[in-house]
Amino acid sequence: MSEAVRAGYKQTEVGVIPEDWEVKSLGNIAPLQRGFDLPESQLLDGDCPVVYSNGIMNFHKCAMVKGPGVVTGRSGTLGKVHYVDRDYWPHNTSLWVTSFCGNEPRFVYYLYAAIGFSRFTSGSGVPTLNRNDAHAYRTIIPSSSTEQRAIATALSDTDALLAKLDALIAKKCDLKVAAMQQLLTGQTRLPGLSGACEVKLLGDVSTFLKGKGLPKSSLTPSGAEPCIHYGELFTRYPETIGEIISRTNDSRDSFRSIENDVLMPTSDVTPRGLAKASCVRVDDVILGGDILVIRSDRKCVYGPFLSYVIRSEEGQVLQLVSGSTVFHLYGSDMKKFTFSMPPLQEQTAIATLLSDMDTELTAHKARSDKTRALKQGMMQELLTGRIRLI
Repeated sequence: MSEAVRAGYKQTEVGVIPEDWEVKSLGNIAPLQRGFDLPESQLLDGDCPVVYSNGIMNFHKCAMVKGPGVVTGRSGTLGKVHYVDRDYWPHNTSLWVTSFCGNEPRFVYYLYAAIGFSRFTSGSGVPTLNRNDAHAYRTIIPSSSTEQRAIATALSDTDALLAKLDALIAKKCDLKVAAMQQLLTGQTRLPGLSGACEVKLLGDVSTFLKGKGLPKSSLTPSGAEPCIHYGELFTRYPETIGEIISRTNDSRDSFRSIENDVLMPTSDVTPRGLAKASCVRVDDVILGGDILVIRSDRKCVYGPFLSYVIRSEEGQVLQLVSGSTVFHLYGSDMKKFTFSMPPLQEQTAIATLLSDMDTELTAHKARSDKTRALKQGMMQELLTGRIRLI
């Protein structure tokens, strides 16, 4: 059935589009050509970007193509589209736009990014983009360069906001890493707090227990009891567990948490997955098998602080891991873990500071995710002409 056609729109082979838009093949919008050979041995120091299938990876003394340009992968990494705002060298692993045919280059970039060039893959070995199939593909485009420019500007502004958010997130991550390195090792002490900072063996201040049972099949959203499955410790929980994600009805012969317990997974197919620690802040949570429970005197050890310490000392934890195919971590291993332990008040202050930094990071990441989703929606509406900017 034909789509309903409202005023100012027309029915075409690809659906209803604005009356002043056109249906064209990509070969007539902005044709693509294979890039140029440039072995690494022939690279010469310079400031001209060399664009490979996965983006700018090198710089060269001279350029082969005048900018601005639009490049996509020809072999290897397919589907990504890159915009280059200056003269450049398209590598032979790429395809580059040889002519914009009067269209706005940045609009073409967004159009090609939305199309998804991975659909034109051919070959059974190394994936290769079939240029002929790409050129034959028909899509819609505004006939007005003014409208193309308006669409490109709106999407570019969103990209600029995303770049600022990504830079802010990276900066906040670096600040957190620096704070952890200084505070969790005792190199820097928080002002206004005093007391000795001692190096301790974890086995001297904690006891080590283990969860029981709880196969993944026993988890159910409507379960009567809160529970933690060991796999959730390296996939879903951060340093501090406040809200419990899973529930179960299987409470027979269960092992339950005490507030301040620090939990670690005891088996995984990768050793790095075992260097995770999360402090559960809730009593009476059912803890499944393959969970190492580190239980400390709350008057001496603040659980969230210990979780941050263990995660920051990943290298030390990995030295305690055993196994070759499936890796294991036992309480007898973690007894040997050493850390710098300040007074309880300072532990609490450090963990609170790091938690506040995590909360801020989470908020920035959520804003970034929402902005990316907004951009996707904008592309869908603007590049189909359902929303007009002029």
